[in-house]
Amino acid sequence: MDNRRSDDNFEPQITAFYCIYCGFMAADTAGAMRVQYPANVKFVRLPCTGKTDIRYVLEAFEQGADGVYVVACPIGNCHHVRGNERGRARVQRAREIVEEIGLEGERLGMFFMSGSQAQAFAAAAHTMTERIRKLGPNPLKASSNGHDQSQAPELIIIDEDVGFRGRRLD
Repeated sequence: MDNRRSDDNFEPQITAFYCIYCGFMAADTAGAMRVQYPANVKFVRLPCTGKTDIRYVLEAFEQGADGVYVVACPIGNCHHVRGNERGRARVQRAREIVEEIGLEGERLGMFFMSGSQAQAFAAAAHTMTERIRKLGPNPLKASSNGHDQSQAPELIIIDEDVGFRGRRLD
């Protein structure tokens, strides 16, 4: 089955992770300069892209994102020395996992930019949006929408005191 785009009205849902330094500053600069980028991108701030956990990426796809990307400081210019390099390694590993579960690896991207690069920030959003439009909707979203929600297990919340779990000062 080809899951390429068949609907001309398809607007991809994209999740973008960015660091609080260059990524956030690039977004802020884009806003201050009124640089336009697609509204379909939802942003998640991280202390550093080195904190990009593969689980975050996979969970974004699981929750219906059609594409995911990470915005990091330029290589050699990370505020946490090598955080962006760790982030790049994690994104590469996440891409392998994404391909193993049957999604296209192109649904996951990573961009490096400094805080003053508003145009690059907008270009990354445009690039990912167009890439995902060509790939079509996330097939995981289609399969999860096909499930009968009435058959889903009910969440049971047990309200009981689990006790103190912090450090005790006696």
